[in-house]
Amino acid sequence: MRLREKNAAFSRIISGHEKRTTIDKDFFNWLKECHEQCDKQVRFGGFTKAVTRPDLPKNKQNPWAEFSQIEWDGKLFKKGQLVRIQKTVPVLYGAIRRFLLHGEHEGDVFATGGDIEVQQEPKCLYDDIRIVSLAKLDRTARPELVKRYIEDEEAKLPDKIVVTWPEGDAVFNNEKRPAGKTIGDIKAEIANRRGEYISKLPGSSSRKLLVELKIVWHSPTGSEMIVSHISQYGKNWAYWFKKMENIKNLGPHTLILQTVLNESGNKVFAGKELPSKVVKFTVTEAAPDKFTVGLLEGPFRVGAPFQIPLEFQDEFSHPTKPSNKLKPLLEAPGLELSHDGTQVKGNSLVIQGIVAKGSVPTSTGKNFNLVVTVPGLAEKSQSLKIRLLPGPPHSIDVSPEDGVQVENGNTVRFEIKILDVAGNLSVQSNKLNAVCKFTGAAGLPSYSVECSATGQGTLTGDPIKVKKITKEQVITAIIELQGHKDVKGIERVVEVLPSTKAASMELCYHGDGTKASPIKDGQEILGTAGEHIKGLEFTIKDEAGRVLDMNNTLASKIKVNWTPKISKDTVLKGHLPDVKVPNSASDTKYCHISCTGVEFSFTVKAIPGDPVQIKCKCGSGTKVRLGEILDSHILVTLKDKYGNDVQKLYHGILKELSVSGDGLVDDEMERALGQGCSFDIKGIKFEGGSLGSRELCVKWKELTDYVRVEVIAGKPTKITIPDWNVDQPVSIYNDHKFSKPLIVQLCDESGNASSEPNVKVQLAKEPGFKLTPVPQPQKTDVQGRAYFGIMTVSGKRGVFEMQPKAFCGRTVISGPKIKVSIQPDVTKPISLVVEYDKSASYTVGETLTEFVVKVIAEDENVMTGAKPSHIAMKLWQSDGRIDTRPPTKTISSVPDSRRRGDTNGHFYFRNRKVPEISGTHNVMFVYNDTKYEVFSNLVAINVQPGPPVKLVPLQIPGTPTVSNTQKIASRSLIRTLQLELRDEFDNPAGQNVNGKVTVEVMCADTVNEVPQLAGNTRKVVLQLENGRATMQNLFIQENTPGKDGQEYFLRCVANSPSNGKWTALYDIPFLFFNDAKKQSQMATLTKERDSLVAAIKTYKSLFVTTNQLIDELKIAVHEANREKTKLREEIKRQNIPLSQLQSLTGLDSLLQQRVKERDQLLNVSRRSCGLQPAVRHQEVLGKIAHLAMVRDSDVARVLSWHMTTDMDCVITHTLRKAKEIHRDSGGKQQVMSLDTMYKKNLPDWDKPLPHIRFKPNWRPAGNPVYARTFLEFPQDPSNCKIVFGSLLGDAIICNNLDHATLYRQELVKYTHCPTILTRDGERIRSNGKFGGLLNKAPAIERLRGAVFGEPLTLKYHAVCTQIDTLQNYRVAMVKYEDANKELEEQQAALKDPEMQAKHRECQEAEEQLKDIDSRLGLGRQPNRGRQPVRPPQPSFDEDPSSAKRSRPSSGRQSDTSSIVNGVTPSRSSAPSTPTRQSARRSAMANDSPNMGGAKRARYN
Repeated sequence: MRLREKNAAFSRIISGHEKRTTIDKDFFNWLKECHEQCDKQVRFGGFTKAVTRPDLPKNKQNPWAEFSQIEWDGKLFKKGQLVRIQKTVPVLYGAIRRFLLHGEHEGDVFATGGDIEVQQEPKCLYDDIRIVSLAKLDRTARPELVKRYIEDEEAKLPDKIVVTWPEGDAVFNNEKRPAGKTIGDIKAEIANRRGEYISKLPGSSSRKLLVELKIVWHSPTGSEMIVSHISQYGKNWAYWFKKMENIKNLGPHTLILQTVLNESGNKVFAGKELPSKVVKFTVTEAAPDKFTVGLLEGPFRVGAPFQIPLEFQDEFSHPTKPSNKLKPLLEAPGLELSHDGTQVKGNSLVIQGIVAKGSVPTSTGKNFNLVVTVPGLAEKSQSLKIRLLPGPPHSIDVSPEDGVQVENGNTVRFEIKILDVAGNLSVQSNKLNAVCKFTGAAGLPSYSVECSATGQGTLTGDPIKVKKITKEQVITAIIELQGHKDVKGIERVVEVLPSTKAASMELCYHGDGTKASPIKDGQEILGTAGEHIKGLEFTIKDEAGRVLDMNNTLASKIKVNWTPKISKDTVLKGHLPDVKVPNSASDTKYCHISCTGVEFSFTVKAIPGDPVQIKCKCGSGTKVRLGEILDSHILVTLKDKYGNDVQKLYHGILKELSVSGDGLVDDEMERALGQGCSFDIKGIKFEGGSLGSRELCVKWKELTDYVRVEVIAGKPTKITIPDWNVDQPVSIYNDHKFSKPLIVQLCDESGNASSEPNVKVQLAKEPGFKLTPVPQPQKTDVQGRAYFGIMTVSGKRGVFEMQPKAFCGRTVISGPKIKVSIQPDVTKPISLVVEYDKSASYTVGETLTEFVVKVIAEDENVMTGAKPSHIAMKLWQSDGRIDTRPPTKTISSVPDSRRRGDTNGHFYFRNRKVPEISGTHNVMFVYNDTKYEVFSNLVAINVQPGPPVKLVPLQIPGTPTVSNTQKIASRSLIRTLQLELRDEFDNPAGQNVNGKVTVEVMCADTVNEVPQLAGNTRKVVLQLENGRATMQNLFIQENTPGKDGQEYFLRCVANSPSNGKWTALYDIPFLFFNDAKKQSQMATLTKERDSLVAAIKTYKSLFVTTNQLIDELKIAVHEANREKTKLREEIKRQNIPLSQLQSLTGLDSLLQQRVKERDQLLNVSRRSCGLQPAVRHQEVLGKIAHLAMVRDSDVARVLSWHMTTDMDCVITHTLRKAKEIHRDSGGKQQVMSLDTMYKKNLPDWDKPLPHIRFKPNWRPAGNPVYARTFLEFPQDPSNCKIVFGSLLGDAIICNNLDHATLYRQELVKYTHCPTILTRDGERIRSNGKFGGLLNKAPAIERLRGAVFGEPLTLKYHAVCTQIDTLQNYRVAMVKYEDANKELEEQQAALKDPEMQAKHRECQEAEEQLKDIDSRLGLGRQPNRGRQPVRPPQPSFDEDPSSAKRSRPSSGRQSDTSSIVNGVTPSRSSAPSTPTRQSARRSAMANDSPNMGGAKRARYN
């Protein structure tokens, strides 16, 4: 711009002063200022943070804002996008890192310019970051051109190595090369992607490139680098490496050519590895050059083939495989050698089947030098020394060679040698046995000799014995080697001559002066028992049958076995000693005679002599029933003086046999001859007399013997029940067991216990009661008893009978009838009676009526002994079913503490709170003492809701957004909404409540413009029926005034004329906009905000609940640890070792030990009362013998005897019960009632001894003590003291009678002396009388069980206390560990990734909520009008933010009417826009608690 007239003056007014200037300069300055200040054409977006720029001067480093994208002239530039920067030298190409704008900014902002930070590309060449002005950005550059330029730049980088072999000897990949083969010269060149050869990196740095050569040997122990060189670049030869001839290691190798940087040797540039060339090859062994002799397998023997392995190597001593063409030669002086050929095995050549023959004079062998030659090798010969041993057997040499003569009975000798194939003596490490077998006669021996050590030996052995030889006889000897069939055997002829030695013997004897009787070898001779056989004569002959003369030498060799010494003169005469006959007829005597190999034998057997004794024996059984015949027979035998049975009986001998015995019936007895010359007596029968053993006397002539017979009971005819008093009824509680088992005993007519087994016994009973288990028919055992066990009785109250019956064949034996008196168990509950006000009404939050519970026992009376800890009240919400027992989850409570005036046996439940949920609830009372569990009848209570205090929506609406446009969808506030009256516990409380609900548009006090509803009104009145009102199609007026972006709310106020001055209100906030487009955007944000608010509330609730749970668990751990420490101190005081309390295993082991110890102490035999216990009843105290226990045995004996007449007396509480027991027992039972005792004269239980009052310093001898101090009462001690104070009085216990008399003598000087009892059983009555049987206690066994029982030991109680403490400690330990484990799990759950993710999502939701609030403008509204005006009574319990919920579904909207404030507008089908959110937040928002939902009680 310029002035038309050059002479015109142009001036500007600046701050009121005129300043001359040029118009073109000012115009351009003004235009530039407009561009910079007004024309803001660049939109900065994606604000990240405020930054400081240290690359600028200090005064310009702050403030700067960082953005991730810009929008300029409709083009979007983002972080990471490739761009071109112009007006720089050189022109920059790179990727956008960020955008920088000076000033303090948040969110999107428009500006005229700024700075851009660019990462120069390619990065591998230009590792630089530049910040330039945004004006230098080339907006016309296309991304594909920028990318193509960067790729062209990257193509200049090294890409591969080109390798050539100028001189040959190339190495190829996976090649196999022999060791020592040359690797030729290598020429390497580096090429880029363009195919150009380069020696340095492109770009400004221009760093040089080198090539490194490595050869790596991969040995079995690991990789080893054997060659490493680096080559510089040469203009004529590029990268050159000289040839290599030192590669001789066997195995895989790798040749590597690697490009490296000059200055650092680095293989990586710009994050990428530089190019390399890898060649893999394998070095193998070369051709054979030499050999060695391998390991020889000795020993080497003459004629035995062996082999020699030859191992071949190349020139580098590597094992190599030989060729089949190699022919080895063998030479050895003194040996004849031959072989079968060669075989290649791996790297060895094996010479097979080598056989050596030569002279070896000794068994240890001889050394020979062996030379092996392989023609064609550099080292062709190898010499070795071998030791040759004698070979295996080949032949046998036997001497003598001619025939041999031998006398029968002598041995033969042969000398033998074992030779190998060369004639050497054969020696082996294994056994080498030579065997000689004789043929030609029977019974000939065989010889053998072992020759493995020397190769020779002598064959000999047992003598040659040919039987029945009378002349010369020829036999053949065959000599062989065992196990060597290839060695031929040798035969020799042997001539055997008859022997002149003794060969046979002849024997005879003279019996009773008769002629000689010959005895054959092995003959049996008979003789009278105990006598001698005399006149034995003998002769001896040789093998030829010639009689030998008896000389001293021959006589000395004769031996007999029936006498140790023989008279030499008797033998010289041809006689032998006499032989004694055995005493027993069952024995035989073996007689043996020997003389120089001649043996002769015979046996002597005894026959019985004359009878001198009689023996009787009963048969299979000696038991006989009384009145029946003995089943077995009595066998009578006659014996001689040595006990041998006499075998010969004469005619009429039975007349001389007689039998007698006590109670024996002679008419039934029979006598006869038995088998084996014996007498047989049968028909033995007894009548009368006692049971047990009886003797029978058997007599023959003057000889007598006795037989013992066991007489047992006769046939069973009766039944008895041992240990049961069938005369009196057995008293027992219902559902209790008998105190003893029921055993049935069979008896005969005389009352003797019968031992009849397998007799069926059945128990019959009346149908009025039941026995468990049901008694099945039993069979008697060997003692005649049937065992029915201990049975449980159940039935109604009364007396019933049962009777055992036995079935012996067809005979039925009926036993005595047992009367069973069933008494009700006063300790067994059968029902619960609940008393309460049935007309009472119940309102939530108030107090229940008083419940009185009584426990009814079997006697239909109140069980006063029930404990409050056994009774509980269960309360739960009814589900419409009629339950017979409470469910698992209920509200449980125990009875209240007793008050003055409460009835005994009644349990009171007062001031119990009514549940906070209206509806039907069930109440049930439970009695549980671990043994019995009784439930009361179900009590149903109807809980009414409280008065209405608040108005809540059934479906929580969101935050509506409206605008004053013509579209009805944009002006819609509420489509459909139902409001309901609730009480303070969120129960529907509007039943029968009618009125009106006024809906009015409200806002903050500072806002003047308030939108109007359709119809140009601010209020709408809805009908309230039964506590519910329905709001439908509520719209704002078209073009209604209102502040843009302001938050208003609809106040809903409920009124009911019937309830007086009562109001309940509910506020619904909404946003108002003047622009429909903005309203649509804000509606989407509002819905998203509602979801975020619901999700944040759910998250917060979860976090608070988790923290509360952890706090409660910490308290539980602390309390459990405190209880555990307390019990541990108690255990320490009880001297329990703490070492076993470290773990549950040790604690359980200790508990098992203590329980075992307790059981052992419990099972120790103790004194017990044998009397039958009294009937169990709440009015019966018990029998006197059972009321007390005495630890001292001596005191227990004398006290039990002193009170023997009172021990069986039953003590009752009332006279009525005493009369009832007396009547039921027929007057046989002693009874005494407590209410008839005179209690004023009862002694003081703890008063001192009488002598202390008059002689306090006197210490009497004998340790006098009141007798009552020894009594220990297991139960009801107060009443027991009354009983024993009345019966025992002031009786005193002393040590003995002397001490008692001295004490009485001194005491009567001052006062009356009570009865004195002594530990040794004496008694001095109160009148001074003592002595005699009436004042002397018998032994405790004679008291027939009427004794005081012995209490359990103190050790038992101590162990029980320890067990209780240990069990409590175990419970506390488990509770502590469980609580601690749960605490650790919850604490670990806080650190769980899922929980951490929830925290992060909650924080992100809060940030998003903050962002949405700022975008909605809610953050700038100090008074949003969201809190309703509080009426006198509260109307909300929840936070207002929880009232925002999603709108009803479109399907439900279609069902509603289209009435708008009484006007029918046109329909709009504009759908609502869904809110985008994460799946987790959406789920949590949908599951968030409904503000109008009813609260649920927490049941235990």
